[in-house]
Amino acid sequence: MDLVESYEEELQLIRKPWTRVWVTLFLLFLIGLPWYAPEHITYVTTVIFIYAVGVQGQNLLIGYTGQISFGQAGFLAIGAFTFGHLSRVGVPWPAALFCAGLSAGLFGLVVGFPSLRLKGPYLAIATMGFGIAVYQVFVNSELLSGGRMGLSVQKLAPILGLSSVVFNYYFNFMIALLFTLLSYNIVSSYMGRAFIAIRDNDIAAEVLGVNLTRYKLLSFAISSFYTGVQGGLIGLFMGHLEPNMFTFMEAITLFVAVIIGGLASVEGSIMGAAFVILAPQVFSGYRELVPVVYGATILLVLIFEPLGLYGRWFKMRLYFRNWPFR
Repeated sequence: MDLVESYEEELQLIRKPWTRVWVTLFLLFLIGLPWYAPEHITYVTTVIFIYAVGVQGQNLLIGYTGQISFGQAGFLAIGAFTFGHLSRVGVPWPAALFCAGLSAGLFGLVVGFPSLRLKGPYLAIATMGFGIAVYQVFVNSELLSGGRMGLSVQKLAPILGLSSVVFNYYFNFMIALLFTLLSYNIVSSYMGRAFIAIRDNDIAAEVLGVNLTRYKLLSFAISSFYTGVQGGLIGLFMGHLEPNMFTFMEAITLFVAVIIGGLASVEGSIMGAAFVILAPQVFSGYRELVPVVYGATILLVLIFEPLGLYGRWFKMRLYFRNWPFR
């Protein structure tokens, strides 16, 4: 068993030589994808990148801190419409995207206060009520959501002679990569260890000096920030926003991605995002079966592979690493 000698070594994202090889090959594969894959595949992969940001935030809250939230659709809507309004008045997209995450994060702080008193299903119901309330506010407020016509968002103009689809692919790929590195940094730091301690036993964590109030609220704020940025990216990618894009089913989609991808796993968050985007594509002719597929897959995961898709991937890596001595 390898011993970590320093905090700097703990923060290293890749420690094994072979891991560096396959990660490099995978990144090269993603970089070259738009040049040999059909345009539809490039488009779908772009959506996966966008959802990977929000799912990572949800996993920081559920998987690492153990706080169940069904209010992510509300944070998505807040981030998306914040970005939409700011972009319409001429705010540069980096500032608008940051403000989208910041506004959702501030609401996350407010919604996080019930987590200081509530746990499990009670907290889930409280956050679900927030998400539904936000949806109703946007549906009934023409000033906030643009009414029936929705809100138009100006897309980024492609550069370097790239087509719109390819440009959006690389733009969202870089954003997803940035947030993935940020997630690794968070979970490897003292903050991430405090989140895990709260998840495992909050009373013991408090005895050891972890400030429950600070880190529970911080977990909600960071998770909401990720989700708000995802909402802004959706607006920037689609060029149009309306409240019906952020119904309760969006919260369920993010929750399903976390469970199926793998709790407390950054890689699992990306796998879960890929699953919830690809499943509707596979069953495009039978849309009514998609919720059934989600439900059946969750049951299979909980029964046979509690660590999700990442758990299965991790076991496969161990198998080939130890082969033929297994």
